[in-house]
Amino acid sequence: METSMQANKEKIDVRKREVGKISSIINKLGVYVLVIALMILGTIISPKFLTASNFMNIIQAVSLLGMVAAGVSFITYSGNFVDMSIPCIMAFSGMIAVDTLRYGIVVSIVCGLLTGSAIGLINGIVVGKLKANPIIWTLSVAFVGNGFMRWFYSGKQIYPDVKGGAAADVFINLSRTDVFGRIPLIVIVMITFMVLGQFVMTKTKFGKQVKLIGSSYEVAKMTGINVNKVVCGAFILSALATSIAGIFLTSLAKTGAFYNGEGYDFNAVTAIVIGGMTLNGGRGDVVGVLGGVLVIGLLSNVMTLIGINTFSQSIVKGIIFIAVVGINARSLRKLGRDDA
Repeated sequence: METSMQANKEKIDVRKREVGKISSIINKLGVYVLVIALMILGTIISPKFLTASNFMNIIQAVSLLGMVAAGVSFITYSGNFVDMSIPCIMAFSGMIAVDTLRYGIVVSIVCGLLTGSAIGLINGIVVGKLKANPIIWTLSVAFVGNGFMRWFYSGKQIYPDVKGGAAADVFINLSRTDVFGRIPLIVIVMITFMVLGQFVMTKTKFGKQVKLIGSSYEVAKMTGINVNKVVCGAFILSALATSIAGIFLTSLAKTGAFYNGEGYDFNAVTAIVIGGMTLNGGRGDVVGVLGGVLVIGLLSNVMTLIGINTFSQSIVKGIIFIAVVGINARSLRKLGRDDA
């Protein structure tokens, strides 16, 4: 009996020692291994890649995605997978912001943020308190919200310059403003979101509670954490970040429309997973999510420089996504952490 137990322990120890160099590097550096690889590839492919203007274009192109991913990461971290109502929140926030421009830019932005936050509050209550399946529920909210926008606005787009009067120019220029004449405002907002998100997730009581809930829901309840309140807070935080991204997107498009935000749900979860955050919750951080966002931006840029069309780019991104998830899963198994 003792011999058998000793043999089992030896097997476990062997599995942990059998971590290859590649797996070890991935475990330490995570997604930034892929970021560096893409940068090297881009440098080889085109001399235009290493220019400051190209790097700024890459970051600016993924700024809205970065805002969304920074917020949604808290939902994933709590073990509730992802918010599938992201496109609805982005579109609805933007349309309400445009529709209320006649009352001034401040009222417009506040109304847009309150709209998105209200959807996040509803999601948080239903998922946190009523224990609804987060994917099914938020997907249902997306369908209902999309239908409501189509009905309320008769399937039409709305335009800031028609609705807003004097405030229209300010709204349209939100996404086109440069700080210090060089750095786009949306880039600064994204970086701010990432920094604040990392701080909240790793240094605050709320972040630690979210981690514990994602790691072990039952243990979190037994320690006295108000699980419903924390989960609800994660959904509201995510919706608020998504609303801000939605307002910027509407400003950039100069149009409020029910289809604004389409695709951001899948891209956000792609960035989160590639960034090393597990869908089961309790593992990962916003620094990794930023890496996932950069991978998506760099990959798109490299493929554009090569001349790959949009449809082919989607196929390549899917393959990269599957490969990274597979490598991460293999690394975790070798490290004895295949519960992720």
